[in-house]
Amino acid sequence: MTQTHDIYTLDTQHYLPVFKRYPLILDHGDGAYLYDRDGRRYLDFLAGIAVNVLGHAYPPLVEAIARQAGRLIHCSNLYYTAEQATAAEKLVKLSGLGKAFFANSGAEANEGAIKLARRHGYRLSPQKSTIISATASFHGRTLATLTATGQPKYREGFGPLPGGFSYVHYGDGDALAAAMDDNTCAVLLETVQGEGGVHVPTRDYLARVRELCDAHGALLILDEIQSGIGRCGHFFAYEHYGIRPDIVTLAKGLGGGVPIGAFCATDSVASAFGPGDHGTTFGGNPLACAAANVVMDTVAAPDFLRHVGDMGDYLRDGLESLRAAYPGRIRDVRGLGLLLGLELDRDGRAIVDACLQEGLIINCTAGNVLRFVPPLIIEREHINTLITTLHRVLAQIA
Repeated sequence: MTQTHDIYTLDTQHYLPVFKRYPLILDHGDGAYLYDRDGRRYLDFLAGIAVNVLGHAYPPLVEAIARQAGRLIHCSNLYYTAEQATAAEKLVKLSGLGKAFFANSGAEANEGAIKLARRHGYRLSPQKSTIISATASFHGRTLATLTATGQPKYREGFGPLPGGFSYVHYGDGDALAAAMDDNTCAVLLETVQGEGGVHVPTRDYLARVRELCDAHGALLILDEIQSGIGRCGHFFAYEHYGIRPDIVTLAKGLGGGVPIGAFCATDSVASAFGPGDHGTTFGGNPLACAAANVVMDTVAAPDFLRHVGDMGDYLRDGLESLRAAYPGRIRDVRGLGLLLGLELDRDGRAIVDACLQEGLIINCTAGNVLRFVPPLIIEREHINTLITTLHRVLAQIA
């Protein structure tokens, strides 16, 4: 077996240094827990950043992947597969939209949505091409999705960037109304902002965005890459708000850990694409779709979604107890379902580091927001451990 120090050395010498890694080499997982090479157990409240929705080594998912790997892992999208057709049917029914397309990641899903929106706008007018997104948003790391991301720090040094994007403050309907005109082809928003600090919109805001898009003949694109797949207590977070987008994008939890992204669009919008207008080599391959079918069947079940809602309420109550215990240190608790954030009065890295030493994996985003996106299978005992550990860590940090 390769020694631990050799793995660190190999990575430092040969892997592009784009991740600020923690000194932890993970070996395997089981349910809500991960284990390192020495067998130490860690309670996982990050889930691969909202990816491992069914936890680790979930037996039906493992069995489906193994069975499909023994039959057909990949074939060209020039041919049909039952796995892809079934996955598309499920996604269309769950979204209430008309057509689905499978990619490999969230960034690719958003790229496809941007292309489709631009082509749809072009059919109405060659000038109808502007896409408005929100400040503090995050939509991916390709050049187009980087430009759509409303955080300048991610774009610095990567110019020239694609044109045709503008930004308004998230949650400000008046600002959006002032920014829109007949050349706006789409508004692109995360239903719940994740990377930007776990920001939840009001019902009135999303309803107004929908009305403004309709008034200007613009599309509403909702990025549910982090908030979808049951994460917020409904299969899609937008179901909380009584609206429906023209395009919705997904990834992260869709394959339960197997890379897959997707976007769904209404039939009228989807008709803007014809053969050759978009494509992918690996997207929607039989292996990924076999995994996605298990995830969708499991997560979309009413009892499963009810569990997510119950655990989200229980976790929020626990986080609120922390805020009551540390009123000067914790500024806010916010989120939806099992996508929750705890805003601190300081940088959160030291708390994340201390929790890791305690056998708890959490994450900090936007500098000072502890983000909790655990596997959707977590139980009260896991949440109790999280809250107890955070109490201990916060008490030790001045």
